[in-house]
Amino acid sequence: MKILHLDSNHDILAKKLEEAGFENYFDFTSSKEEIMKVIDTYDGIVVRSRFPIDREFLSAATHLKCIGRVGAGLENIDLDYTAANNIACYNAPEGNRNAVGEHALGMLLSLFNHLNKGDKEVRSGLWHREENRGVELDGKTVGLIGYGNMGKAFAKKLSGFDCKVICYDIKQNVGDKNCKQVSLKELQEQSDVLSLHTPQTPLTVKMIDAAFIAAFKKPFYLINTARGKSVVTEDLVAGLKTSKILAAGLDVLEYEKGSFESLFRDSEIPQAFKELLEMENVLLSPHVAGWTVESKYKLAEVIADKIIANHKTA
Repeated sequence: MKILHLDSNHDILAKKLEEAGFENYFDFTSSKEEIMKVIDTYDGIVVRSRFPIDREFLSAATHLKCIGRVGAGLENIDLDYTAANNIACYNAPEGNRNAVGEHALGMLLSLFNHLNKGDKEVRSGLWHREENRGVELDGKTVGLIGYGNMGKAFAKKLSGFDCKVICYDIKQNVGDKNCKQVSLKELQEQSDVLSLHTPQTPLTVKMIDAAFIAAFKKPFYLINTARGKSVVTEDLVAGLKTSKILAAGLDVLEYEKGSFESLFRDSEIPQAFKELLEMENVLLSPHVAGWTVESKYKLAEVIADKIIANHKTA
């Protein structure tokens, strides 16, 4: 099988495929339109998020048997088309779930202890101890929305703290020893912390809006290491202003480009985001929760293993 790699990844991916008898080809720079002219000569592609693998692209890939997406989500691939045309799609949430769990925990502890704010103040010559008095995770209730690979990884990290972990998921019976599954209403009544671990779907886009925020019984901390479009930034800012949301740790943003590689030009910055950037109780990172040295290797390894297991010929 001929595999076209459209994004750079850890060398282990191509190495394992080659050792299993696959032919590797690489094109990290050509446009979507240019690649569409030759895509019918390949049996498989490996992608991250350079451009959407949509119906237009797939219709030109007449010999395509598989797509490996080196990441957790598959929202950039037309899954209806691939299912109808017997094209197997593989993702790799197993590869970066530990990284995401650690990043979410780091963000939460930083917010609880004002580490970002305190660091900036000390660098500016300020020594505000009382103003930076932290709170402890001990005794708090952490609510997770989504309890798949990422949610489970975060709950496992939290098991070392004396806190209660609950989750809401559209699938039934996903709870385990680290997390009790509850209804959405129960989650909104009990949570001191809300952490998102959902894929991007029609159900999750703009999920965290004003009405959703208002339904929480207590003021809460928000962590989002999932997808930026799940949170309505304007409503998040409003919640932060009223202290309904005590603080927010955001690794992903509503305004990210589909490739996750950039935000926008200065002239396009929405007012809500400008306000968010000025808030001391907001911690931001550039979509790197699952982006560690270790996860780069593991993500590539997982995709290689899945392609080999399902498409290697004798």
